[in-house]
Amino acid sequence: MAITSANQLELLQTAEAVAREKMIDPGLVVEAMEESLARAAKSRYGAEMDIRVSIDRKTGRATFTRVRTVVEDEELENYQAELTVQQAKQYMADPKVGDTFVEEVPPVELGRIAAQSAKQVILQKVREAERDRQYEEFKDRAGTIINGLVKREEYGNVIVDVGRGEAILRRNEKIGRESYRPGDRIRCYVKDVRRETRGPQIFLSRTAPEFMRELFKMEVPEIYDGIIEVKAVARDPGSRAKIAVISYDNGIDPVGACVGMRGSRVQAVVNELQGEKIDIIPWNEDVPTFLVNALQPAEVSKVVLDEEAERIEVVVPDEQLSLAIGRRGQNVRLASQLTGLDIDIMTEEEESKRRQKEFEERTQLFMDTLDLDEFFAQLLVSEGFTNLEEVAYVEMDELLVIDGVDEGTAAELQTRAQEYLEEQARQAEARARELGADDSLLAFEGLTPQMVVALAEDGVKTLEDFATCADWELAGGWTTQDGQRVKDDGLLEKFGIDLDEAQNMVMTARVMLGWVDPEELVASSEDAEETATEEAEE
Repeated sequence: MAITSANQLELLQTAEAVAREKMIDPGLVVEAMEESLARAAKSRYGAEMDIRVSIDRKTGRATFTRVRTVVEDEELENYQAELTVQQAKQYMADPKVGDTFVEEVPPVELGRIAAQSAKQVILQKVREAERDRQYEEFKDRAGTIINGLVKREEYGNVIVDVGRGEAILRRNEKIGRESYRPGDRIRCYVKDVRRETRGPQIFLSRTAPEFMRELFKMEVPEIYDGIIEVKAVARDPGSRAKIAVISYDNGIDPVGACVGMRGSRVQAVVNELQGEKIDIIPWNEDVPTFLVNALQPAEVSKVVLDEEAERIEVVVPDEQLSLAIGRRGQNVRLASQLTGLDIDIMTEEEESKRRQKEFEERTQLFMDTLDLDEFFAQLLVSEGFTNLEEVAYVEMDELLVIDGVDEGTAAELQTRAQEYLEEQARQAEARARELGADDSLLAFEGLTPQMVVALAEDGVKTLEDFATCADWELAGGWTTQDGQRVKDDGLLEKFGIDLDEAQNMVMTARVMLGWVDPEELVASSEDAEETATEEAEE
């Protein structure tokens, strides 16, 4: 195949035809042709030569040129593609390093093998351009719903024709045991679009919570317009789901708007999701109130929230326990996903037994340590006293409100409590020294002798050891392992030390040791406060 005037226009016509068929820019096809012709020319003239081909976009004429770059004498490595300044003077008036000398060379004839190679280059370039076009088209559709036709099923995965490309609905992204035949229409959520070597990969889902969110946006105009917002979605695909909504217009009921006239709106979503039952719940900023709503249809007697641990205890009437938990724990699991909290459910009887046990333990504590009779110890517990520190250091007036307690009795109670605590501290200090605790740690402000014992038992015996601790090692925290929240016990957690207190103590120790400049610490603290203020104002 020679590049002659007879087939020059044919090049452009071929490029136009391929571009139309693949819906890509004709210029990309022409560039692929130029590259394939240049590769063929190199096989004819020599692989070390820098041969370039330019095809005129109007006439189709292919121009073959050889390019040589001017380099320093000592840098000359490839004499076929480079020349020195002295050599360049034969062809150029004032050559400089970096200049290029371009000369036209005769066009080459493509033999059968070269023509086949050129064809492969063109096809490869066209495929790459087609993949780029598909990726650019679909990358912005991630997070939306797409309609397609089922092409085939491979090992449980469904291949879907989505117009100008193919997408995959994996087996674990299908609802229940639903199956499809070629030609079936399917509606899915575009979960992800990734650029990969074999082309753009479009991943679909019908189990994602976002799929339900987008379906409600399509069915409920108020959600589309932003009057109602879907705040959270939790799904057990194909079985049950909970969706939390809030209205920004006092005149519009968010739950009613999502249900629709005679349930028409929610029923359309249910039908799309293979009969998945949907609980529509009003969202509330108050977490306990929101949780009570989320546990519907079960009734809740009491809610106890532990924000730091992100846990919540829910007390329900005995007869409501199975309803609150749901079949195979479904109801409480969905409520937990919706609120983002771990939920412990107990009956009123269980909670009553636990409270009675705590009452008895505290009563016994006061009887043993303060030498009180049972009745007097119960009075202290009933008034809300939970430990000896509260009795020892509380204001006198708070003891005087107890029936039968005068100033003399109150003073005696405080003296007994203080003496007991001081004795405990002396014993703890002696134990800490036995374990090898350093004086610098015992003298550190904020650490009691009992805390030092706990630290020393874990190998933290000096101020240097303490300064290397992380705040969560002292105060404890929560980590997620295999999707489950796991508690990490802190060395000082049982003493009521939280993360902020732990961080402050560790930083104080580092300042005392000279590891941290206190001025830098103050500056970073001020910066953090300014950032927090700016975010609050925004």
